[in-house]
Amino acid sequence: MAVPYLQQPSFLLASLKADCMNKPFAQRCHDLEIVIEDFPAKELHAIFPWLVENIFGSLDGIIIGWNLRCLHGRANPTEYAIALDFLDPSGPMMKLVYKLQAEEYRYEFPVSYLPGPVKASMQERVLPECSLYHNKVQFPPSGGLGSNLALNPFEYYMFYFAISLITQRNSPAIHHVSPSNSAYFSLVDTYLKWFLPTEGSVLPPPSSNPGGGIPSPAPRSPAVPFTSYGIHHTSLLKRHIAHQPSVNADPASQEIWRSETVLKVFVEMWLHHYSLEMYQKMQSPHVKESFKPTEEHVLVIRLLVKHLHAFANSLKPEPLSPSAHSHTASPLEEFKRVVIPRFVQQKLYIFLQHCFGHWPLDASFRAVLEMWLSYVQPWRYAPEKPLQSAELQPRSVSEKWAPFIQENLLMYTKLFVGFLNRALRTDLVSAKNALMVFRVAKVFAQPNLAEMIQKGEQLLLEPELVIPHRQHRIFMTPTLGGSFLSSWPPAITDASFKVKSHVYCLEGQDSQYKQMFGPEVRNLVLRLAQLIGQAQQTAKSISDHSAETMASQSFLSWFRFSPSDMNGSYTGNDLDEIGQDSIKKTDEYLEKAQEYLCQIFRLNEAQLTQMIMNCGAAQDENGKKKLPDCIESEDGLILTPLGRYQIINGLRRFEIEYQGDTDLQPIRSYENATLVRLLFQLSSGINQRFADQMEILCSREDFIGRLCRYHLTNPFLVEKGRHSPALKQRSGCSRRPRISLRFLASYRTLLSLFMIYFIASWFCIGPLACAFIILLGYLLYAIVMTFFTERWKPHQH
Repeated sequence: MAVPYLQQPSFLLASLKADCMNKPFAQRCHDLEIVIEDFPAKELHAIFPWLVENIFGSLDGIIIGWNLRCLHGRANPTEYAIALDFLDPSGPMMKLVYKLQAEEYRYEFPVSYLPGPVKASMQERVLPECSLYHNKVQFPPSGGLGSNLALNPFEYYMFYFAISLITQRNSPAIHHVSPSNSAYFSLVDTYLKWFLPTEGSVLPPPSSNPGGGIPSPAPRSPAVPFTSYGIHHTSLLKRHIAHQPSVNADPASQEIWRSETVLKVFVEMWLHHYSLEMYQKMQSPHVKESFKPTEEHVLVIRLLVKHLHAFANSLKPEPLSPSAHSHTASPLEEFKRVVIPRFVQQKLYIFLQHCFGHWPLDASFRAVLEMWLSYVQPWRYAPEKPLQSAELQPRSVSEKWAPFIQENLLMYTKLFVGFLNRALRTDLVSAKNALMVFRVAKVFAQPNLAEMIQKGEQLLLEPELVIPHRQHRIFMTPTLGGSFLSSWPPAITDASFKVKSHVYCLEGQDSQYKQMFGPEVRNLVLRLAQLIGQAQQTAKSISDHSAETMASQSFLSWFRFSPSDMNGSYTGNDLDEIGQDSIKKTDEYLEKAQEYLCQIFRLNEAQLTQMIMNCGAAQDENGKKKLPDCIESEDGLILTPLGRYQIINGLRRFEIEYQGDTDLQPIRSYENATLVRLLFQLSSGINQRFADQMEILCSREDFIGRLCRYHLTNPFLVEKGRHSPALKQRSGCSRRPRISLRFLASYRTLLSLFMIYFIASWFCIGPLACAFIILLGYLLYAIVMTFFTERWKPHQH
């Protein structure tokens, strides 16, 4: 044990702080376990806030704590195992929580660190809808905004654990390590499985008293009124706190109060960063983003979504008699029935809408995408498994999921349209972007899914018969003032009314719904199919060009001293970054995605293929893309709006190449600066001294003239000018014959010459003889090249 039993609590805290600085991690955890077992709750009460902060870090992010987000099993297996054991639901830390819970201690949590909508609501003295905050808000005696929440030990621990994902996200992380392998991610999974079990019931907490259990907090009274967002009431919150209702404990709510608390805390801390009003304001591009989720944050939410689907799908089949159901269903079963529509749906939808509209257009969006696809496929987490014989074919979505699809219609339709708008702005040649399009198309192409979505849209568009003006909010946003078991409205049998209430609650009655299978979205799909075809052609051209480039490169290219080496153009190829395997994957993903889109929207594949072929006709005789759409003016080429669109989306581009004096280019990293300057002076002197003689030689029509024209002029400028937005006045620049010796300043050339001289020395060939052989070899090479290039180089224009 770290300290004697009879020490004062203040000395106990000081001793633990000293141990934290001096002892290794394993020893500290062992000492803490002994302290938790041996000390009474009265003394442990003083160290509990410090211990929680020491584990999860401070709310301002200054204290990192155990840094569970960066604690990985492969990098630190010992500390990883010790931390998980200590924080396990049946471990020492949770025993401390239950020990303090039995004494009904309360701990303050600052409101200023709560998610934005909750904090703003409380600062306006408006009680949030979630019952997690009811009867807990405490204002300072002097007034002001420094209010706190009075939380019991279990709530306090879970608040810190959940919000550490947000407050500690700026702490240094280990790169190239998946967040899903961290201790924090493992603890989230463990807590979800423990407090929201898919089999059996929640295990009771260990009792520190020989004859009694751990008391649960008093349930919230369903009669207590509350104010929703958008209704300003300045005195309601004070009255609510000052007059806490006195109610008897409900045994049904006591049975699962920990499960309800864990879920509410996770949803509030991870999802409730955007209110409905804030979501509507964020549609404007001029509004600054208030909260930016990270990829790790999204991965944790996906884990929550997947487990909630498994938790809800573990619900036992309903009895045939509704009256029998009301008497036999356990509180946990009732909780499973409402867990997703009541606690998760609205906040997750707003969170996803924000991510779809504000996440960067890069491959990191894959995390958001997979979280969305996990939510819209609850059948993946159902207990029943597909037959082995049916695994080769996509499993048809059962009709029993039609109510879920209808009550989550916007999750399927509006977010699909949002993804289409993102896909139209991304580079589909990238395999990672192509994979995302493939994933979405594959999911929505599951048999019977598109038909059920279309049925949901038909229910939404049915004419309204008798619907009270604001009755939809009652059904989709039930009173959250008490436990979830209280004041739950009766089930609605009208499927159309369910769909409309879902849409009106999330988007408002004045919103303009865009049908997923309407003409506007169909046009977006056709545009995406066109871009897919163009991306396939681009990937193929990159692959073909790379193959040609690799085939043309040989050992002799190291010794070719051609003036074209200094034309300033980029000689690398795109495949160096993309990769041949990536190109093949891109083509496979896009081909399957296009096939799935045709299935979903019943597109005519023959017409679609013809449309893509017409787009492919935009290539010229050399297999290169044409210039972007532009008009010719006195100052050169001017882009049209269509041309700008083509450039932005990577459909076409200008071949930008240096067209000035090659000797005057900036000195490159692969050149020797001193040699460049000396050789430029030497070349300039020769060109000035023999300019007339070189021009006479190049004007001859015999073989000598052709040989001089090939080496003393740059015949490529005319051809390049046709593929570049160069100004007209530049096209008439002088192309008089001249000598350029700058290639001798290249380190590649110097290394090649050194290797030749070194190899020649093995054969007892001196420097002068070696130089003569090089000149003779080059002369023979030049004669051969003159015969071939004179026929197709445009130097005679």
